[in-house]
Amino acid sequence: MTATMTPSTPKVRQPVQLTAGHLPRFIEPMLLAGVAVLVALVMFVLTQTLNIAVWLVITAVLYLIGIAIAASIVESRRKAMDRVVRGVVTAFFVLAVAPLISTLWTVIAQGAQIVDWQFITSVAASTFDPATLEVTSTPGALQAIVGTLIITGIAALISVPIGILTAVYLTEYALPSNPLRRTITFLVDVMTGIPSIVAGLFAFSLFSLIVGPKAFSGFSASIALCVLMIPIVVRSTEEMIRLVPQDLREASLALGVPKSATILKVVLRTAASGIVTGVVLAIARVVGETAPIFIAASFTDNFNANPFSGPMQTLPVMAYTSYSFPSKDIDASQAQAWGAALLLVILVVIFNLIARLVAKLFAPKTR
Repeated sequence: MTATMTPSTPKVRQPVQLTAGHLPRFIEPMLLAGVAVLVALVMFVLTQTLNIAVWLVITAVLYLIGIAIAASIVESRRKAMDRVVRGVVTAFFVLAVAPLISTLWTVIAQGAQIVDWQFITSVAASTFDPATLEVTSTPGALQAIVGTLIITGIAALISVPIGILTAVYLTEYALPSNPLRRTITFLVDVMTGIPSIVAGLFAFSLFSLIVGPKAFSGFSASIALCVLMIPIVVRSTEEMIRLVPQDLREASLALGVPKSATILKVVLRTAASGIVTGVVLAIARVVGETAPIFIAASFTDNFNANPFSGPMQTLPVMAYTSYSFPSKDIDASQAQAWGAALLLVILVVIFNLIARLVAKLFAPKTR
């Protein structure tokens, strides 16, 4: 008896898909635009108004829910989570940038109406017409521009050498176990977070003891700005010097170069880009201070270019006083405040552009 063997049919394996599906390339902006339009229509139909804040919040929440569902169905759970997290990060980024953009737009829109060559080159004045008994105020910012440059320039001349030399001592001469080094580091950390109004009170009190109760002067305001500027210069310079490779110092010392010459010609030259950038950013940081200058130098509408006698005007103080203490012509005072604010923003932007340009010019590779 013979048994017949029937050949078994081999099982065909199904190909394994190694890739998941993909949503369309422009699904995210299209979905966001569709949700925004839909939410706006629903809100307008229900309330007859459109609250921008509520509209943005509801749009963001519905968009995140929609993109999560679509990505979970078409792609995978990991892709869905990635899209949701990216949407949350983008939303918080927009939330952080929106106040800045709104502030800049408001300052530019309001200040551009008054800022011109005459406003920059003239001094604020008031004229009285005996015939009509009207007082006409003429806006001008020359005294504020000159005062800002003088006070900030004196503060920089005092703060930059002190800050750089302090940073050199902390990084090149003082040992980590030196009590003086630890004390200076602690004081610099404390001064970094000191309120600006405290610096103004310190400068005013100091000059009141020296010259009497009427101690308002531009030099007093410069001393107040020095208290705020020195710790910034020290910290930025110290970090830049620490980035200089130790091999450069050792190579210079091995050639018989004195330590002082090594610091001047090797360490500081190598770190010059970062040091100058930190100095310029420190100047841009203090140029917009209002409280210390208002306390130490007061304010005036008269032109005063002498930092050692009498009150001086600066752009931030001019913006504050024109808005808080307007003249009889309220519109002219408010316009002058917006003009001072726009000039201050332009000045800060110029300082930041100078910092970037100097950083490129003094960079070791560029040089």
